[in-house]
Amino acid sequence: MLLDFVHGWNDRWVRKDEQFWYIALSVVSLAGYVATFSFSGLLFHWFTPSGHDCGLNTFFIVITLIFVFVFAIVALHPAVGGSIFPASAISLFCTYLCYSGLASEPRDYECNGLHQHSKTVPTGTIILGLLTTVVSVVYSAVRAGSSTSLFSESTLSRVGEEKHLIPLNKTDEEEEEEDESRPATYSYAFFHVIFSLASMYSAMLLTGWSTSVGEIGKLVDVGWPSVWVRIVTGWATAAVYIWSLVAPLLFPDREF
Repeated sequence: MLLDFVHGWNDRWVRKDEQFWYIALSVVSLAGYVATFSFSGLLFHWFTPSGHDCGLNTFFIVITLIFVFVFAIVALHPAVGGSIFPASAISLFCTYLCYSGLASEPRDYECNGLHQHSKTVPTGTIILGLLTTVVSVVYSAVRAGSSTSLFSESTLSRVGEEKHLIPLNKTDEEEEEEDESRPATYSYAFFHVIFSLASMYSAMLLTGWSTSVGEIGKLVDVGWPSVWVRIVTGWATAAVYIWSLVAPLLFPDREF
C-alpha cells in the first residue's frame, strides 16, 4: 500500500513538469533522509546502552541502515531510473518498523533502554497500530474496487469483434458512453485477502502475538514474537521495494 501511495504521489508531482514541484520533491526527499538518519541515531541511543551486550539490537539497526543505502543506490542507478522520493519514504518507514520492533522487546530486557522496567504499554502505540490497519484496509479496498482489467486479452478480442457492428458515423459521445457501460472487473480474491489479513493482524496486535497476554505481568504487544513480526515486516517491505525497482530490468517483457 505504501509503495503504491508514494509512487502515485511522486508521479503526480513529476507530471506537473514544473521546477517548483521538482524542488518540492527534492525538499521532501531530503527531509525524509534527515528524519531517517536522526531516528537511527536515537535507536542506537535508546536500544544499545553502554555497558551491555546488545549485539542483536545493533544488528537490527545496522541492517535497516544498509537497506536505506541500498534503496538510494538502486533507485538512482541509470538503468533503473527511479526517484529518490519513494526511496526516502520507504527508508523512513522501515526505520519506524525497526523502532516499533525494538520498542516491543520485553521490559526486563537490559537493552531496552527506552521502556526498561515500564509496567504499561503506551496507548498511542496500540492506537497507531490499529489506525494504520484501518487506513490500509480502506485504501486497499478503494484501490481494489477501482481497478479494472478492460485491456485483458478476452476483452480486447470482444471489442475487436464488436467493431464490425459499429456504424462508421458513430459519434465520439456514443463511443464514450459505450466505454462507460463496460462492466468493471474486481479482484474479489485480493479484496478478501486484505480484509482477512487486517482482521488477523488486529487480533494478534491486541493479544500480543501470543497466548500469554492473560497471564499476570504480561503486557499487550510486548514480547519477542511481536519484535520479530515487526522486524521481518520491515525486511519484507525492503525486499518488495527493491524488487519493484529491479523487476522491470529482469523481466522487460512483463508489465509491472
